[in-house]
Amino acid sequence: MKIKELRDKNIEELKKMLAEKRDKIRNIRFDIAAKQVKNNREARNEKRDVAKILTILGASDK
Repeated sequence: MKIKELRDKNIEELKKMLAEKRDKIRNIRFDIAAKQVKNNREARNEKRDVAKILTILGASDK
């Protein structure tokens, strides 16, 4: 997801997206551990999205 798209969203939407992304990361980790997923890069991309969201939320508090 692009940072520009994230900045257009309000804080409530970002918090909801953050919870969904963290849940998805958890599910991906379980799938990787169970050898059900071959695309490990998906977890990396989700983590980057979480970092972007946290950055925007941190900047909006100031």
